[in-house]
Amino acid sequence: MVVKKKAPKVEAVAFDGAKLESLRASLSVDGDSGSRQLAQTLKDCLASTDPVQQIQLVSEAGSMLERFEGQNESAPDALLLACLNTLGDIYITLQAKNPLKRAIASALSNVPDWLQEKAVCILSACLSASLSSLGSEHYSHLIDCITSCLDAFPIGESCIHHLLTEVLQFFKKAVSEYLELSRGLVGRHVAQAQLMQSCLAVIKASMLVVQRSQDVISAAFLETAMTSTLQEAFSGLLQCYTLILTDEEFIQTVQSTAGMAVVLLIRSVMGNGDDTADTVASLLKSSEQEGSSAPQWLMKSYAGLYVSSRPAAVALYLSHGALAMLNWRGRALGSQAEKLLLLIPDVILSLDTRVKESSTAMVVARVLTLWSSAAVDCLRTDCPPPLLHLSFHGSFPLPSRLLHHIYTHWEHPLDGVRHQTRTLFCNLLLLHQHCSDHADPTSDPYVTELAQSLLALEWHVKGKYSALACLTDHLGAEYLLKLDATLPARLLGLMGDQTLAPYASELLERLFVSHKTQLCGRQGDGHGWIDDWHRTWVMPLLEVFCTAKLDQTTYILDYFLPKLLRCSPASLGHMVQVLQEMPSCLEGSTGSRGALGALMTCLRAARSQGVLMPAGEQLWGGLVPLQLLQQALVHKHDQVRMDALGLVCESHRSTETLSTEEMELIRHFLLSNLNSQSPGVRQQTVSLLKKLLCRVKDSTQSLRRRLAQERDQQQRERDQLVLNTYKEFLCWFCERLFQVLQPGASFSSCLLTLQLLGLVADHFSFSMDSEGFALGECVTIPHAQAVLYCLASNFLEVKQLACTLLQKLPPATVGLQEPERLRSVLQAALDLSTSTKPFDSVTAAHLLNLLLHQEGLQQALLHCAQEQSITLQLPAQIQPQASEVTVLEKNKLAVILFLMACLKAEVALAEMSLLQAAASCPLYGRAHCITAALQQLSTGSLQLLAEWRNVVTDLIALCYRMSDVVSPVVQSSSPEGLIPMDTDSETSAGLQRILREIQPRDTNDFFTSARELDATSEEQKLTFQTNSTGLGGEAYRVTAQMVLVCCWRSMKEVSMLLGELCQSMPLHTPAHIGLITEEQMEGVGQYFQEQLLQSRHRGAFELAYVGFVRLTDTLCRSGSATLQQLPAQWLKEVLEEVKCSDPSSKLCATRRSAGIPFYIQALLSSEPKSSSCSLLKMTMRELTALAMPSHDGATEHSTVPQVHALNILRALYRDTHLGENIMPFVSEGMKAAVLGFTSPIWAVRNSSTLLFSTLITRIFGVKRGKDEHSKKNRMTGREFFTRFPALYPFLLSQLEEAASSVDSDSGQVKLHPSLFLLLLVLGRLYPSPMDGSSSPLGLAPFMPFIISCARSAVYRTREMAARALVPFVLVTQVSSTTQTLLESLPREPGPGTQQNHIHGTLLQVLFLLRSYLTDTHRPQTPKGDQDSDIIGALRPRLWLGTRRNPCLVTRGTMVDLLADMCTFLCAPAEDSQVTTLRKETLAILLDSELVAPRGLEEELLSGPGATQYLQSLARLATIVAMESAGVWGTQEADRMQKDLLQCLLQCPHYEVRQLALEKLLERFEKDREKMQCSDLQSVPFDLNVTTLTHLALHEPHPTCLAKVLQVLSVLPLSSLLPWRDGSMSLNDEEALEHLLSVAEKSSHSLELHCAALSLASRLMVHLAEKKPQEELGEGAEVHVAVWGAMVTQCCSEEQPLEVKLTAADVLVKATPILLTALTLPLGVKQTLVLWQNLFTLLQDEDLDVRDRAADFICYVPKHLLTTGVVTGPVSPPVALEMGVGLLCQLFQVWGQVAVGMITLTEWLLGDDKAELGSEETPDLDEEFLFEKGDLNLWVEPLQWARLLHTHLCALSTVPSAPAVCPAELARLSTIVDANTQSAERALTALPALPQFSATIEHAKLTVLKERATLAQNVLTALNQMDCS
Repeated sequence: MVVKKKAPKVEAVAFDGAKLESLRASLSVDGDSGSRQLAQTLKDCLASTDPVQQIQLVSEAGSMLERFEGQNESAPDALLLACLNTLGDIYITLQAKNPLKRAIASALSNVPDWLQEKAVCILSACLSASLSSLGSEHYSHLIDCITSCLDAFPIGESCIHHLLTEVLQFFKKAVSEYLELSRGLVGRHVAQAQLMQSCLAVIKASMLVVQRSQDVISAAFLETAMTSTLQEAFSGLLQCYTLILTDEEFIQTVQSTAGMAVVLLIRSVMGNGDDTADTVASLLKSSEQEGSSAPQWLMKSYAGLYVSSRPAAVALYLSHGALAMLNWRGRALGSQAEKLLLLIPDVILSLDTRVKESSTAMVVARVLTLWSSAAVDCLRTDCPPPLLHLSFHGSFPLPSRLLHHIYTHWEHPLDGVRHQTRTLFCNLLLLHQHCSDHADPTSDPYVTELAQSLLALEWHVKGKYSALACLTDHLGAEYLLKLDATLPARLLGLMGDQTLAPYASELLERLFVSHKTQLCGRQGDGHGWIDDWHRTWVMPLLEVFCTAKLDQTTYILDYFLPKLLRCSPASLGHMVQVLQEMPSCLEGSTGSRGALGALMTCLRAARSQGVLMPAGEQLWGGLVPLQLLQQALVHKHDQVRMDALGLVCESHRSTETLSTEEMELIRHFLLSNLNSQSPGVRQQTVSLLKKLLCRVKDSTQSLRRRLAQERDQQQRERDQLVLNTYKEFLCWFCERLFQVLQPGASFSSCLLTLQLLGLVADHFSFSMDSEGFALGECVTIPHAQAVLYCLASNFLEVKQLACTLLQKLPPATVGLQEPERLRSVLQAALDLSTSTKPFDSVTAAHLLNLLLHQEGLQQALLHCAQEQSITLQLPAQIQPQASEVTVLEKNKLAVILFLMACLKAEVALAEMSLLQAAASCPLYGRAHCITAALQQLSTGSLQLLAEWRNVVTDLIALCYRMSDVVSPVVQSSSPEGLIPMDTDSETSAGLQRILREIQPRDTNDFFTSARELDATSEEQKLTFQTNSTGLGGEAYRVTAQMVLVCCWRSMKEVSMLLGELCQSMPLHTPAHIGLITEEQMEGVGQYFQEQLLQSRHRGAFELAYVGFVRLTDTLCRSGSATLQQLPAQWLKEVLEEVKCSDPSSKLCATRRSAGIPFYIQALLSSEPKSSSCSLLKMTMRELTALAMPSHDGATEHSTVPQVHALNILRALYRDTHLGENIMPFVSEGMKAAVLGFTSPIWAVRNSSTLLFSTLITRIFGVKRGKDEHSKKNRMTGREFFTRFPALYPFLLSQLEEAASSVDSDSGQVKLHPSLFLLLLVLGRLYPSPMDGSSSPLGLAPFMPFIISCARSAVYRTREMAARALVPFVLVTQVSSTTQTLLESLPREPGPGTQQNHIHGTLLQVLFLLRSYLTDTHRPQTPKGDQDSDIIGALRPRLWLGTRRNPCLVTRGTMVDLLADMCTFLCAPAEDSQVTTLRKETLAILLDSELVAPRGLEEELLSGPGATQYLQSLARLATIVAMESAGVWGTQEADRMQKDLLQCLLQCPHYEVRQLALEKLLERFEKDREKMQCSDLQSVPFDLNVTTLTHLALHEPHPTCLAKVLQVLSVLPLSSLLPWRDGSMSLNDEEALEHLLSVAEKSSHSLELHCAALSLASRLMVHLAEKKPQEELGEGAEVHVAVWGAMVTQCCSEEQPLEVKLTAADVLVKATPILLTALTLPLGVKQTLVLWQNLFTLLQDEDLDVRDRAADFICYVPKHLLTTGVVTGPVSPPVALEMGVGLLCQLFQVWGQVAVGMITLTEWLLGDDKAELGSEETPDLDEEFLFEKGDLNLWVEPLQWARLLHTHLCALSTVPSAPAVCPAELARLSTIVDANTQSAERALTALPALPQFSATIEHAKLTVLKERATLAQNVLTALNQMDCS
């Protein structure tokens, strides 16, 4: 999309009367003819008010000035000088961006040479007069005027040179005033921001003037006369800029520019030589050098920069200035300049650990990048500076320090820092290249070592990708591919991660572009290179596309594929060919898009990029067969469908004509894809169809233009035919969409339909205009009414879309212009606004907003007011022919007045009886409607200002009254159960006693004492559940929930209404007429303050926060100084109140301090992010000080403020609005959280826990995976401690203190409170392999303390310590660290053995080795003797895993360690160490209690750690049993392998059996995936199946039994049958009976139930396949019935997801044998039950169930699928339609057409009992306040009924079908009549407009009636056929 530039605003010049007369008089003096003509033109210009005409006249004046070239050059006459003076005055007066100013500059530039000096003097006089006379409010204009003089305006530039000293003095004056003004603007953020912008403009203008006046300045300093004044101006500016640099209240942009200005001024005085470099260097070092060549006055000017107390960032800004203002390119550097260039990075890197703000880190990164670019420029000269040439070699100290800086910041949260770091890395490579002696980079050891170390880094490090991209440019792709040939596949695998995809795709692009360049360079420009390139880049891509999960390939389409096709468009043909030749087995891989999906993806990307251009019909049906596209458009996988739709809709040209094939494909796609539950799919569908409609619109315009110009009649006819086709397609499109909006339509269908209709309305409009497509003709009255009734939807999005669409439909179809219809809709809206269902008020608001556009609304309101006896005075009646804006304003005023009148009466009722108000007319509905009406109000064009002002005043007062009524409940300490009492009730006395007991005592005395309820009060409270009688004797029922909802929602609406008033209503000031006054705004602020600080109910204060944020935002942007300062004032007051709070304070210290954090958040969010954030800094300093433990111990007066501070800090760290501005305070927050754990008060510890959790998220990011210890949420220790340097000594000292208390030698358990937190934080750090050993912030000092935690007596501490140790050990140090740990263990058992120490050390070794051995990204370094050293240290301590060790816990850990060592270590033939270790491990296993128990006691081993020990042994045993015997290298292992599993499965401990079965199942699943089949073809590793079948019959533990059945379900049936139980065997029927019995009795265990049903179903299919129906015995028929009933039960809606998925699996696999068999093995009745179950699952609410059930299509025998029908996996709606059609086809095959007709008709009628029982539905108003009824998320009963009706009509016309039994027809006719009459009676009994008042009931009855009507049509047709 091309964004047009904003055109500058042209304004006419205007002078005051006196000035205008003066100019006219000066232009009226005598002069020659040319001067008089010029004067007259200028007079006309002054007289004109048209700016365009003024520009024309000024241009004409410029032409006239040009004609003076050849005239007398002696002296201009007075009139000519007056003309120049007039032009100068106009120029100075105009704003900078006014085009008229540019026209005058052009005119003055035409002045002839002899007149130019006079023109300069005149313009200088005008400017000088303005500089001296205009006040500070005109400074901004004057600065713009000065800069415009230097903008390609030679005379203006000469003018500035002429007034140089005066201009610089003006700048000094302006900056001085701004500095003074800034001190008085504390708290006024908007004014501060404006001041900063003004200050920045002055500094930039002064720099521009100095830069453009260098020659003048140099000459002036040589002249004594001008030197003093110019020195004074320079000195003043330098002093001002020094003050700005040292004042931290100024924003960084201003300070950075001031730094550049300082260097520029110094250079202007001293020149560009070494003296300047020396002076700047002294400023950077903050050390005044003796013997400096700088003038004394100059040094005094910037003396403030030498003070030692200056802020650290001053050096940073001066460095930036030196790099930007000094010349580094194309000149020979002096020695001082070289030293300065080397000093700058040294100074900046010294700031690295002191930088806290992210914005400062951004400046650091930018300056370093600027420095590196300057250094590269210096080295690119013919004679590079020698000192630089020696210093920039990669291995030298400075590049090494910079490299460490890069490694620290390449994953910084700010994108800008990461980008600058990447550029710095590239520049470092260039610097090294210029200094290196190696011509070929691939032979440079420094660069190659860098490449290898980068490849060795783990792939979650984002900085690695940009560094490798730079190396690709430097070395070429071939070198990196040589180092790692799997790079393309590895990077493509990483594309599934959204966080890594952009980085990986960029690196891939660099690699394949570089590789192509290298291949082309070597093999010429032919195509010989392309095969190698395809093998490297295209084939891995296609493999990933076909086999990977869809979510892993989404980002490949977004980021990678378009780049690949742009690089090599010719590769598309290769992709299409390969994908079409790919085997079809890939289609079935679960979760992948398959070859078809991959083909669609590639073609879509190619077409959208313009690589694939359809010429005629070559694309559709040529390159891509149409049947293939149709199949893709209804594919099972969402993304395949979206890619296919994208291929159809997207085009490189928006005017490309839509072909008939494309329209047919859209027809094929649309209806089956409207009902998608996935928001992403809906969004993509809307986006792609929007592109299609844009194509239609743009190509229509193109065709119409061509029709108007085309003379060829045939071409005209073709174009007209296309337009007619377009109209036909759009009409079909709209009609089909309108038909979807039927009763019972699902949310997703409604949402998508309304979005698409909205697109049609936006692009084409529903008008009757014959010039367009006249789509208004497609909209019928039922269509519009269907959209209107969508306003009753439970979903806000649907309401909003429907409301917007209704305003675009033809008004006649909506029908609101009819008075009766208007009144009925209005009354429905008013009734809904008093509903006790909260969502009804939203419907009411949308209805009222829809009615606001109707002229008859006022009369309807008066009619309603009269009926309800409400006094309503409308101040402004709508006159005929009034404009739409007037109608809208008056209607809104009338609606708001009416609602206010109703609300006032209801508030009065609530003031008497809140209970009655909560039950009959809760207040929030009316308030919500008022807020919604105000949101649509255009306050800038109001006509009835006085009336609106009264409305605002009344509304604010009414809000306060509402709040007073309900605030006692939401401010109660227990609002959830509070029922306030009626003062006039008979039960007043008893209820008042209850009230006193639960009365909120606004104190925090839970810190000091507890309060008990009076026992009698509880009894009385429980009795208050009877009906109460309110006014008028009407009975109503009230629950605590209804009261609470009434109160907190009312508070919510009050907050939203007040926030809306404050934000949208213009402020009334003496200078501006508005609707809301300052006093009212301040009063609203006080109200919010009270609510946020005293409300206890979260719903109330959360919404008050939203309103308060809107208020604070308005306050800061208001023009009132008083209002601007209010947020700062309120913030100081609340912080003071928090400081002083104690147990008697009214501030709530429970409920996480309730609304106090929200209050402070709102106040801080009003501070602009770009400001100095003074309020945030002040608040954080005070809160962190309060959050720290008190030095004099915890007291009542210190604990409550500490709890508040911790809770507030947590909220602030969580607040995303504060962004990176909160990061400098993370260290102090972490200290407070850790130290808070040492408090004896539970409340402090609890708040510290919450704060700690928030800080972990803030530091390491939101958890991006299920793995708690994933490195995605970790960072290197260097990065962590560089960003938070204060935490290094703190965490180290805390860990040292905690570690000293964990020694368990004393026998006492000591648990330091903070140890767990410390280990948790440290466990998220890891050392970067790029870090050097000399890092000042290294992790090495932490290791001894973590290792010492192994001695803790607390199991969890030892485990945490072991986990925390892993990231601290470098990969290269794992072996030595492990060896050291093992050697600390005893070689023999002894009396001093400490089992805690042994266990902790073994855990550390175990976790270290697991991390090392399983790390796939560890560097490929030669291991040498590392493994042997570990084994050598381990073998002498093997006794720890034997019976010699009495502790079972340590034995189990040792066995785990041995199992991992034996499994992961690959033993070559000559490696005797690993072989010996395996033998010894096997010996330990065979001698263990599990395999060889010595007596009953060992067989039933128990005690601490016994289960864990046995599981460790079992884990080792399964590894031995499932691996090849040769791995363990002994005959003994070969013999034992078959018996080990049997031993495990017969173990008396169920945990062992469970583990063994889980391992078996895991192994079988892997084997099955490898073979890509549903069941195993053979039994692996000689498994004894008899043991499993025996367990299936006798296993007592349900989980183990479930696992056994799952294992048996995977094994081939041939290995299970006959079913054996020891020596006995069961026949198939007996085995089936047992499994069905297990399934029936296992309702308590989902896993067991599903496993039993799956296995039973396999047996059932086997039986049916083995024996036809005639041979099934009676017992088998009973089993069939039981099994069928069980499957039916599992398909019901209320079943858990796992059960329904199992049922779907069962039915899908039974499809070829049971559902579609030609012989009906289960009989027609049971088969139809299975089909009904399948259709039920295909309409289930859960997407996974529907998808699983839709797979049945893939199992249907091929002979039943007719030619042209889709055969691949399809989406559930298509599967449902195909399934019904297939069943009708089977009815004919089976010869059961009559039975089919009866069955389908019964399905069509549905379960009538459910619908007819709706009269007994309980009143939702009373019981379930938030119950929305049946939310239709997916299933659409009417669509299902119409689908059945369509197929019934087709089935009834089947020739030679037997007639349906008359008795059955009569029975069905009776049901139909009963349903019809019942539905009609119930519909008649509903209230008016039941679509709004009884939405769910009306929808159910309408569906019931429609079903009955459809069934009646079928029955009528059948009766007619019988008669004929």
